[in-house]
Amino acid sequence: MKRGAGEREKETKKKKLLEELGESRLPYMTPGDAGFHQLWKTKYSKLIFRKSDTIPEELHRVVQEAFLTLRKHDCFFQDLVRIKGKDFVTPVSRILIGNPGCTYKYLNTRLFTVPWPTEDYEIKYYSPHIRDACKALMKLNDYLHTEAVQALQGQNSSESKETKDTVVIDREQSVDTSIKEKEAVLKDQSSYVSEDDYTRLKNRTSFNLTLLNYMDPLQMLYLKQEPYFGMGDMAVSWHHDENLIARSTVAVYSYSCEGSTTEENNEQNLKGRDPAVWHVGLKVAWDIETPGLAMPLHQGDCYFMLDDLNMTHQHCVLAGFVPRFSSTHRVADCSRGTLDYILGRCELALQNLQTDSNPMALSLKSLEAAVVKQVEETHNEVEFEWLRQFWFQGKRYLKCTDWWLKPMAKLQEFWRKMEVMTSLALCEAGKEYQAVEERRETISCLLQVLKERQKLREEWTARAMLPGRESTSQEPNMVQFLF
Repeated sequence: MKRGAGEREKETKKKKLLEELGESRLPYMTPGDAGFHQLWKTKYSKLIFRKSDTIPEELHRVVQEAFLTLRKHDCFFQDLVRIKGKDFVTPVSRILIGNPGCTYKYLNTRLFTVPWPTEDYEIKYYSPHIRDACKALMKLNDYLHTEAVQALQGQNSSESKETKDTVVIDREQSVDTSIKEKEAVLKDQSSYVSEDDYTRLKNRTSFNLTLLNYMDPLQMLYLKQEPYFGMGDMAVSWHHDENLIARSTVAVYSYSCEGSTTEENNEQNLKGRDPAVWHVGLKVAWDIETPGLAMPLHQGDCYFMLDDLNMTHQHCVLAGFVPRFSSTHRVADCSRGTLDYILGRCELALQNLQTDSNPMALSLKSLEAAVVKQVEETHNEVEFEWLRQFWFQGKRYLKCTDWWLKPMAKLQEFWRKMEVMTSLALCEAGKEYQAVEERRETISCLLQVLKERQKLREEWTARAMLPGRESTSQEPNMVQFLF
């Protein structure tokens, strides 16, 4: 309900803004405009930009090789997302890489991490090249975390210039060494920041996953035009990034496959942004007074959206003429989005199932409405937020690893038991030995959850019929129990 109300509110604001604009367009600035840096400093100061030549060459090499490796192994997929009850295929292809067991949900689609190499986890990759690619992205994640802490300290301290000068690294150092030494410097410099504040800074920059993006604009039949400023083709429309820890940083590494025929337009009379070059666009959310910002992105550039910038501003990605990869590192809110979370929820729900020594004599320990409601809500959650989300995306994860197959089999087994619990609850609720008021409350609770389940099953059945949707040989084992 809250999500639906939020979407309607955003749509109302967008409609009102476009009505106010009419045929006119809002002003925006690029680095070629005289007032660009003043606008950046006053209205977009929490956008931090790092040019490629400030980043270690070794890191560029391994990360860019990782992008190409994942592309070569067909690991990028377009997502089928749902907006206002309608399904759309994203123009950008994506893959999620991060901590084992983490997920990230956007536009009603849950993505599951391809785990990067992590101690205490046995991860079987289908190619050593894919493992190396995931390892490279984990190195990038560590580097961007350290850079983000530094940037936040710079925002919060009058000594930020000294900090920046102090942590310049030797370009000949290895990536691992430079990160470790930089972290040591930052800890020394944290003496003017309280321990609680420094911990908070680290937590808001402890990226637990990265959403990788790839798009070749020349392969797109159509790209949506930016509607407010006239900035041109958009690869990603205006938005706030979803499901993140409040005030957490988003860090983005950009790699556009630039070539001699698609270099930046150097004509002096060019007005607005160069359409050949990829840009990130920013604007103050739902504001028609403040000019927008269009920042060009070249091979190896990165930027950080610090603190509450993702909440107070919106951003979009403006397409250039060449293919582009990006790695967008986030502190995802995993309070309801980890494997440990959903396994815990299922195990709690199954505590209401009385098995005894006879597996054929199953019964429920309690028919209290609150207990039944908790079980049936978990039943819906594991089916629609996990099992169907995973299998709907077909075999994409098997391109990289089979890590998720065992957990999904376990969740599927839990789901089967909860199907039995639903039947037991319906059967017991119909018996007359219960008090009338208790029966009425239990039945009312069941009907509410079962109506929602039926509605969602019909929606997912319709989505499963959509053309171009991935399928996999493992999926029928699930489907035969669901329909």
